[in-house]
Amino acid sequence: MNYVSERKKTEYRYKRRKRRHLRVRKKVSGTPERPRLVVFKSNKHIYAQLVIDYPFGPCKIITGASTLSPEIRDKIANLKGVEKAKEVGRLIAERAKKYGITKVVFDRAGYKYHGKVKALAEGAREGGLEF
Repeated sequence: MNYVSERKKTEYRYKRRKRRHLRVRKKVSGTPERPRLVVFKSNKHIYAQLVIDYPFGPCKIITGASTLSPEIRDKIANLKGVEKAKEVGRLIAERAKKYGITKVVFDRAGYKYHGKVKALAEGAREGGLEF
């Protein structure tokens, strides 16, 4: 494809990911028994949240974790992106256990299940979450 500018190219990628995310969201929703584990990636950081969705009340974020979380910030300072994502997965699992959550539904948010997203999921599994 010919893009007019780099900005148009990134807008196009963003819209495609949003469409994929909506396709995934049709099938995946969080309940109080099995909240939805949502992943978001930026260029520098990765974020994860546990969410209970609308039919059971207003959408509610139970807890979250990211590479910016103070507990792991110093620990991951000199790690690569995939290792950082794995640590974020372990942290979100640890925080979920504090709320008595052991089973979740994984929402990859339109990203491919490889690299950082896969590492986050594996870290969460190692931390004790079941998908």
